[in-house]
Amino acid sequence: MSAGWFFLAVMILAYGLANFLQAVAANRERPTTTFNPRLLLKLAAHKTYLAGIGFQILGFLLAIGARADLPLFLVQAAVAAGLGVTTLLGVVFLKWRLPRAEVALLAGLSLGVVALVVSAQPSVSRDLNTASILSLAGFWLLIAVAGWFTARKLYGVPGSVALGSLAGLAFGAAAVASRPLASAIDVTDLLSNPLLYMIIVQSLTGQLLLALAMQRGSTTAAVASMDAAFAAPAAGVGLLLLGDQIRPGLEWLAALGFAATLGTVLALTRYAEPQHHPRQQESDALEAQAPPRELPTMDPIAELVPPAIDASALDKRREDKPTRG
Repeated sequence: MSAGWFFLAVMILAYGLANFLQAVAANRERPTTTFNPRLLLKLAAHKTYLAGIGFQILGFLLAIGARADLPLFLVQAAVAAGLGVTTLLGVVFLKWRLPRAEVALLAGLSLGVVALVVSAQPSVSRDLNTASILSLAGFWLLIAVAGWFTARKLYGVPGSVALGSLAGLAFGAAAVASRPLASAIDVTDLLSNPLLYMIIVQSLTGQLLLALAMQRGSTTAAVASMDAAFAAPAAGVGLLLLGDQIRPGLEWLAALGFAATLGTVLALTRYAEPQHHPRQQESDALEAQAPPRELPTMDPIAELVPPAIDASALDKRREDKPTRG
């Protein structure tokens, strides 16, 4: 049995813990409405976030080990299974309340991953040519520009979905770069390979986008949309360019498993409900759009001069006052 299967199983747990810890830390910080790397510096002050990054790095290294001989479509889809771990931790420790639709979709996600595990054929990756590497660099630029605009325009669950999807595309590009890099012979080959630096840049960008997505209110929507965008494009690149293989006669099971995995994570972005308190930026936006409130006007002269005495009322008080005999 290939060591890649062991790496795959531990990777799912690591990514699930990473998403959970990062979500806890991201929602302790004041929400950010701009695509600003300073958010990562603020989050770095939280031990919880640093622990989440530690598990993220562990999951990433395990994923590289799994990609050394397992097809990219399998590893990418298995990362989505980490959402089940994240959700379970949220329900147990943060008392998240999941609607029945989310529970059913998480079950469907698990079945989809199982189908992919059964149909995957271990294989060694092909190398990427110079044009492919340059394409990855241009793709990073498009993701960064889209993230800058999205962070300013979308809030709530739609913001979680949009920013999470962009994070998934960034992580997916890093995954494509890591598949051929996993076969590097020694440290010299590793450090001289431009794919290593492409992985670092794409991963940092994805990390910032994921933090912004989690701050919008729904961890489930953020992670599900990230997993969907993470799995589909990278899986296609793996099958077309990197030599990924499916067991003979099980192509139908692979297609069914991938469709189930992708379909459930996409549906989770639709049915997910906010799990945190309303975002501050939403209330700020509403206050900015509301017409200014008119304060009651005060006459400074009227405040200084006592009100005029009603003569009729004064006469009545004199009549009611008892006289001394």
